Amino acid sequence: MPLNRACLGKEYPPAVIEVTQAAIQNYARACNDDNPRYFDPAVPGGIVAPPMFAVVATWIPVINAMTDPELRADLLRLLHTVQEMEFLAPIRPGDQISATARIAAIENVPGGESLTLELSAANQRGEPVNRTRFTVLIRGRRTPEPRPLPTSEAARGAPLAVVTQTIDRDQTFRYAEASGDRNPIHVDENVAKMAGLPGIIVHGLCTMAFVSRAVIEQVCAGDPLRLKRLAVNFSRPVFPGDSITTSIWPAGDAHGLHCFSFATVNPEGLAVIRNGTAEVSP
Repeated sequence: MPLNRACLGKEYPPAVIEVTQAAIQNYARACNDDNPRYFDPAVPGGIVAPPMFAVVATWIPVINAMTDPELRADLLRLLHTVQEMEFLAPIRPGDQISATARIAAIENVPGGESLTLELSAANQRGEPVNRTRFTVLIRGRRTPEPRPLPTSEAARGAPLAVVTQTIDRDQTFRYAEASGDRNPIHVDENVAKMAGLPGIIVHGLCTMAFVSRAVIEQVCAGDPLRLKRLAVNFSRPVFPGDSITTSIWPAGDAHGLHCFSFATVNPEGLAVIRNGTAEVSP
C-alpha cells in the first residue's frame, strides 16, 4: 500500500527529553568516541554532547511520524538514504530539548517512495539547537536495491585526510541502547533477513557518527562546537566488523564557514556514504 499523500505537511506534537551527562557519555561510547569535550568537566566550557547526539533528542518525533498508522509506512521495507543536520547551538547536561517533526515530502522515486521529515529541536530557553532533514526510501516489494558503485577519488585529487575506523561486532547493540533506535534489522539477524538483508546492518546514523568524529578530529582541531553542518547520502549498508575509510577534501568557503566534501568506503572500495559535506566554523 502506498504512503498516504494526505499526510504531507502533517506536524507531530513536541517531545521533550532531559539531557543527562550519562546519556551524553553513553552515546559517545556507543560511537567509540573518546573526545575529552564529552567526558572531562575541566575542559574549558565544560562537557557538551557530540553533535550527532541531536539524533537522540529528535528520535521520538521520528518514531511518532514513521509509526503513524495514517501514513502507512512499512518499516521492514525502509532504508535510510539521506541525512542533513545543522548544529545551531551546543547541547549540554541538564538541557531540556523539545523536538518536533513535520512530513515535508512524499515522492515516487526509482525503487519505491521517498519520505522526508523535517525535525527541529530547541532547548529550555527556546534557542534552536538542531535542524534535520531525515529521508528514507520505502522500497517497492519487488524492486531490487540499486547496485552499489565504487567511489572514485581520483577526480578530486589527493584528499586532505584519510581516516580508517573499525565497527565493533557489538556496535549495533550498544548504539541501539544509547540512541533509542531499536529497529530490529540492527539487532536481530532473523528480522534483518526477513527484510531482505544478508544480516544485521549498522545504523546509518551510527556510521554517520563515526564519520563526524573523523571530520571533527581532522578539520575541527578536535572541537565539536566548530562543526555546523553535516550531510550524507547513505549508499550501501555497513556490517558489524567492517572497517570504513573516510577521505576528506577541502571545498572552499561559504557564508563565513570552511566547507569540505567527503566520501566513505568499505574494505571493497564500495561507497557507503556519498556526497558527504561538512561546514566548519573558522
